[in-house]
This record gives sequence, C-alpha cells and structure tokens, in this order.
Amino acid sequence: MRFVDEAIIQVKAGKGGNGCVSFRREKFVPRGGPDGGNGGDGGSVYARASTRLYSLYDFRLKRIYEARNGQGGMGSQCDGHKGEDLIIDLPAGTQLYERTGQGETLFADVSDPGSLVLLAAGGRGGKGNEHFKSATMRAPHFAQSGDPGEERSFRLELKILADAGLLGLPNAGKSTFLSQVSAARPKIADYPFTTLTPNLGVLIDDGDPDRRMVIADIPGLIEGAHTGQGLGDRFLRHVERTRFLVHILSVEDVNLDSDAPWAGFELINDELEQFDPQLAGRRQMEVVNKIDLCTPEQLEALRARACADGREISFISARDGVGVEELVERMWRLYGELDRNEPLVRYREETVVDEQFPDIEVVWTHE
Repeated sequence: MRFVDEAIIQVKAGKGGNGCVSFRREKFVPRGGPDGGNGGDGGSVYARASTRLYSLYDFRLKRIYEARNGQGGMGSQCDGHKGEDLIIDLPAGTQLYERTGQGETLFADVSDPGSLVLLAAGGRGGKGNEHFKSATMRAPHFAQSGDPGEERSFRLELKILADAGLLGLPNAGKSTFLSQVSAARPKIADYPFTTLTPNLGVLIDDGDPDRRMVIADIPGLIEGAHTGQGLGDRFLRHVERTRFLVHILSVEDVNLDSDAPWAGFELINDELEQFDPQLAGRRQMEVVNKIDLCTPEQLEALRARACADGREISFISARDGVGVEELVERMWRLYGELDRNEPLVRYREETVVDEQFPDIEVVWTHE
C-alpha cells in the first residue's frame, strides 16, 4: 500500500428540502385549508476515526464528499424525509485544517476511534404553508425554501498513532527489525537505502495474545531534519504520536576511536529538541544494530564503552535475530510502565449536542 499522509478534500452538507404549498381538497370538505408539509433537513457530514485505515491515499483519489439533500414537503401534511448523513472514516490521528481565503486553521483532531466530528451541518428544511396558517391568514399561498448545507474545504494531515516509534539515521536497520517482530513487510534490501514512507507493525505478546503494541517505523532522519532537510519535518511530526522511542543506530556509525562514539544518537536527539522540546524528553531506548558486521572483540569493546558511559544500550543483529528477543522484552517492560490512559494528542475536547441530531455525540476539538 502506498502511504500518503496529506490530502485535500471538499465536504458539502445536504440542502434542506423546500416546504410544500398544498390545500386539502376532499369531497364534502369545503375550504379544507392549507396542508403543505415541511421539507426534510439536509444530511450532515461527519468524520470518524478508524483503526483499520493507515493512509490518506484514498482521499487523493476521491476529493469531494456530499451528504444527501432533504426531501421536499408534500400535501396532506406529509413532511419530507431527512437527507442521509455522510460519515467519512479517517485514519486515527488525522488532523483537519479548514482552508479559507485567510489561510488554514486547525478545525479538528480525529484521534478517538468511534467519536464523530461534525464537519458540515445540513441545511434546515423549509416550512410548508400549513405552518403559516392563522386566524388572519387562512390560505397562505407560499412556503419556505430549504436552507443550503454548509460547505468546507479541508487539508488532511495524518500523524500516525503508535505505542513505539523506531527512530534513527538512514540505513540503521529499523525496517528489518520491524519485519522480525511483526507481520509488517516493509521494503528491505542488501544495498543502502532509506525507507520513504512510515510503516506500521503490531507486536503481539506471546503470553497474552490480546496484548498488542503498535510500532511505527519512522523514515530515516538526517541533520537539519527539523528545518526540512532530507525527509525533514514531514516525518518528524509522526514521532509526536508515539508513547516511547526505540532509537536504533547502525554499528557502522559508531567509532570507538572518537571522543563521541555515540554521536549518531545525539544528532537525532538534537533534531527532536529543535523540532519539539517535549519530544526530547520522551522515554527512549538506545539500540545498536548490525553487530554481525563486527568481531566478538569489537562487540565486547562496544559493550564496555557503553557501560563506562552509563548508557543502557541493546546490541542486536536484526538480520540474524541476535539480541532481538531481549530487546522486545525491554520494550514490553517499558510499555507496561507507561500510562496507557495518557492522551497522545495535546488538544482539549468538548462534547456538544446538535439540536437537530440529539442522538449523535459530536466531539469538537480545540487547540
């Protein structure tokens, strides 16, 4: 599947149905009077977070979403049917920015699966002439037109939601590790290259099949990523929605002869700090991968240096599976220590009730 994390869509709610001008005409009922029914309300457009979607690719193919119009009123005091609402399923973690002539503003953050966010309200149905009869107006020959539905343009931006984020320089072996511990099948090759799109995998606890951890493979970052260099902040934003980070460094990027052998870790951490200081303080596990490329003596020297520097580093070979099981156990321990109820999204939500649709819970999200 091609991963797309941005798209632009148009949403249009349904128009309210027109009221009806009608008069009761029955045998033996003289001056039957007005009996035109009301038009039905137009359908509204809602967004709903789905855990079964991981990309905005479909929204690049279909960009216009319209709810149904309300039906017009009819004679014999028959009201028109309400237009059917349209619910758009979005990947959990999608932010919607409303596009206007003045620019873009954050409209909603769709992150809680099942909750509905009202994007465009349907138009109100018009009143039929039966509604306007009175003692002084016994035969109104007019009815109310239905109101148009709201119409908005949105830019969708996906920030994937995951428990653990795999972070590191390009060609560190993050995709290989993800393929070892989950059913994800990202592109892997023997030649140097970097992942260009985020990949998600699910790690299942062997002792409890119902216990699962979602892992996001964040594309490799380089120096200056926070300013847009390389893949840049386009993918740094995905790190914001992870509960902890697994920072992977290739053994090829470790130089024990240098005064700063772990400079690869510090480079990415500096990018996190400059992009968002809160990310730099997020719980992080350090991993050195590709130990199959070094000798046992070199590996022992790496372990000794890490111990001397006070760093708890896991040494693995994702390709051969060496040390992977021990790293997964560390991840499960950290996973258990974190507060699962702590929200990943730094926005407050307000639940409101739409008077037209009291049975639907609508969640508005504010920055």
